Amino acid sequence: MLKFSNLSLRRGTKLLFEGASFTVHPGQKVGITGANGTGKSSLFSLVRNELHADAGDFYLPQKWVIAHVAQETPAVDQSAIEYVMDGDAELRTIQAQLASAELADDGHKVAELHAQLETIGGYTVRSRAARLLRGLGFQPNQEELPVQQFSGGWRMRLNLAQALMCRSDLLLLDEPTNHLDLDAVIWLETWLCRYPGTLLLISHDRDFLDAVITQIAHIEQHGVQLYTGNYSDFELIRAQRLANQQASYEKQQREVAHLHSYIDRFRAKATKARQAQSRIKALERMEQIAPAHVDSPFHFDFKPPEKAPNPLLRLEDAGVGYGQTALLSGINLGLRPGDRIGLLGPNGAGKSTLIKLLSGELSPLAGKRIAAAELKIGYFAQHQLEQLHPDESPLDHLQQLAPKDSEQSLRSFIGGFGFAGDRALEPVAPLSGGEKARLVLALLIFQRPNLLLLDEPTNHLDLEMRHTLSLALQGFEGAMVIVSHDRHLLRTTTDQLLLVSDGRIDEFDGALDDYPAWLVENRNMAEVKVDSVIGENSALSRKERKQLEAESRRLLQPLRKKLKALEKKLDCLSEQQQKLEQQLAEPKIYSSEKKDKLKALLAEKAEVDQGVVQTEEAWLEAGEAVDAAEQSL
Repeated sequence: MLKFSNLSLRRGTKLLFEGASFTVHPGQKVGITGANGTGKSSLFSLVRNELHADAGDFYLPQKWVIAHVAQETPAVDQSAIEYVMDGDAELRTIQAQLASAELADDGHKVAELHAQLETIGGYTVRSRAARLLRGLGFQPNQEELPVQQFSGGWRMRLNLAQALMCRSDLLLLDEPTNHLDLDAVIWLETWLCRYPGTLLLISHDRDFLDAVITQIAHIEQHGVQLYTGNYSDFELIRAQRLANQQASYEKQQREVAHLHSYIDRFRAKATKARQAQSRIKALERMEQIAPAHVDSPFHFDFKPPEKAPNPLLRLEDAGVGYGQTALLSGINLGLRPGDRIGLLGPNGAGKSTLIKLLSGELSPLAGKRIAAAELKIGYFAQHQLEQLHPDESPLDHLQQLAPKDSEQSLRSFIGGFGFAGDRALEPVAPLSGGEKARLVLALLIFQRPNLLLLDEPTNHLDLEMRHTLSLALQGFEGAMVIVSHDRHLLRTTTDQLLLVSDGRIDEFDGALDDYPAWLVENRNMAEVKVDSVIGENSALSRKERKQLEAESRRLLQPLRKKLKALEKKLDCLSEQQQKLEQQLAEPKIYSSEKKDKLKALLAEKAEVDQGVVQTEEAWLEAGEAVDAAEQSL
């Protein structure tokens, strides 16, 4: 278990929390919440022995293996899948020892290490790493690419996969969804629910917290309070506790006022002096109840757009992509004031590409993009954070947009985004990712757009800012199109869902909560798609239907043939594996004169084991392909 006893922690001169006492039992999944700067990440550093408590005690079982996500990724030539496999430190240790034993020609040690590999699932480790990569959005052809070829966001996914690869007792995850799209978030959510160890999770995604965690450790006002339940449960319990605290505070203030009134009236009277002194002592002994503080540090809204043309923007039979290759085609979409659209679709399907087409950042390869003369776009994307001027302050950025506005009015506006007082005058360079995102949103909102295009606007934003943004978007009078992995934001701000998939854009047939099921159904589609689902009322003739059905069966034939071939190969390999196991079970094989034969048998066994793993995986994939193709007939 993890045990925190009367713990106090500072960073420099800043007190983060004190007197914290709580216990996390094995297998529990705990969400760590609190405003930015309250000490969530510092708590992780304490657990990893990078920081030490200023007072109190912290206990962690010595034998526990801790996994966490590295913040830096070396630009190495190592393949992505080998980099992820490095997360299993025990595996790598055994492999290194095995290589040394083979060089030393130590048959007994080699046999012992192979047994250890078998125990820890070492022969299936590559397929386990491949499943992690695919779940996090990597394509099969990317597994062997060197790490240095991936961008920063994808390298963070590799770091996450490496942490999940570790067979850990304790997993520490600090904002793991920041670099993920919705598909990967849903996959990670499912993986963590099945994780058998203890989990400490920092996240500002309330739907993610609700699905994964069973307890909340909330940091506020220099204390840590443990709540049972998920995030929604925590909100209800905390709200009730704060309401009770405020009621107790107000009641105590009335009692204090009554005591003061009595003391002031009778302090000078001899007959009442003793009673007055008694009340003064009672006042001194009274434990002061603090007023409840629940106010968000953020407060802003969208002013009505100056103009609201109808329609704002139209795409007519448009195609878009990169170079001359169309990623999406046949797009017909009209945006009008009041439209509130959320985009869904698999990773790489073209959601961000569509946003770029709508913004004008990409021109259509075919068809038309027709914008109203008074169209005013507010476009938020992560790359825009890098376009801020590092040497200038938040106020400087705002003054460039409105040089004639008074400094006081601009400071009042920017203060609503967390840049109050001197913070409005500090340079942008040292700001965190969340602070830069808030500034970009502030600049966008200040310009009063009539069309909002938001591509992952909540990355790095904490729960309070996400809540304030959600409320502000609910009151926005223009049109908006949102791509987000934050399902709470989509659920509370959009009323129409479009699905971007297979080069097309269609209405999503269902609610947001139906999307995970759609993903499961479509993730392992067959390599060959059969477009022959024809209803009874089809305009095609019976002859045409029969021709298409015959063509579908023809396409299925190689898939079934491949499946049978793999079944046969798997039977042969399993038979070989059984024979080798019988030979290795013979005591005589471990005598000194049989050393060479033992070495050859072990090498052959390792090769056959690897062949079984690879063939099983190929057989499963072929079976899924046949099932998917048959369902489409």
